[in-house]
Amino acid sequence: MNHSLALLPHYESIAGTSATMLDAARSGDWDSLVAAERECAALIHQLQSLEAEAALKLDPVGNRERIRILQRILSHDAEIRELTQSWLRGLEKLLRTSGLERMVRGSYGSPSPAQ
Repeated sequence: MNHSLALLPHYESIAGTSATMLDAARSGDWDSLVAAERECAALIHQLQSLEAEAALKLDPVGNRERIRILQRILSHDAEIRELTQSWLRGLEKLLRTSGLERMVRGSYGSPSPAQ
């Protein structure tokens, strides 16, 4: 059996799932991002099992393809990280502003409508 043929589809599945994660992050669909992330983790676990069991060795063409797929996955990951970090910074700013507003109201009370 050519292990290259068994290995590369797993890498492609991971790349496809990372593209789904990227699409979800771009659209701000955090629930779908989390679901795709779980799917990706399961695929990675399967790949690790396959590699460990078969002690796979790719031929040079297969190895170049594997590297190309890994570069695509890393590119997706970098953009996902940027998008999620941006979202988290916005959330942090909102929470700080909201917390400051509560602190001011707690210290000085809510303004009365007659003022």
